[in-house]
Amino acid sequence: MSDARVLAVEPIGPRARVYVRLRPGDHALLRERAARRGLASATYVSMLVRAHLRGVPPLPDRELTELRHAAGALGAVGRNLNQIARVAHQTGQVAGLTTADFRAMLAAFEGLRANFKRLIEANIASWETAGAKASR
Repeated sequence: MSDARVLAVEPIGPRARVYVRLRPGDHALLRERAARRGLASATYVSMLVRAHLRGVPPLPDRELTELRHAAGALGAVGRNLNQIARVAHQTGQVAGLTTADFRAMLAAFEGLRANFKRLIEANIASWETAGAKASR
């Protein structure tokens, strides 16, 4: 029986490790990219491998959490705007809100949109290599 067959049937624990040797230049690039994502090098490599094996987009937990919070905030704002629109439709006016209030809301939404775009662009850029662009 070959070693590969024996290894394939051994149980894999939750703390299983894989060791990889990298060339110094590749290791330096790995540390740079991991640092840009705010991740340890091993975590970054683990995410890359998981993304490749599972065919899932590589998005660190921290960034995913931020997106979830932002989506929740957008939902709350959307509900509030829906209530304002309902009152405006029923009464023909909205007491207490001025044009400046609506401009401030619009500016907040534009800022949030810009932040989302930056996060998405940073996510794409962090997975690109110097010579090849990630598929978008």
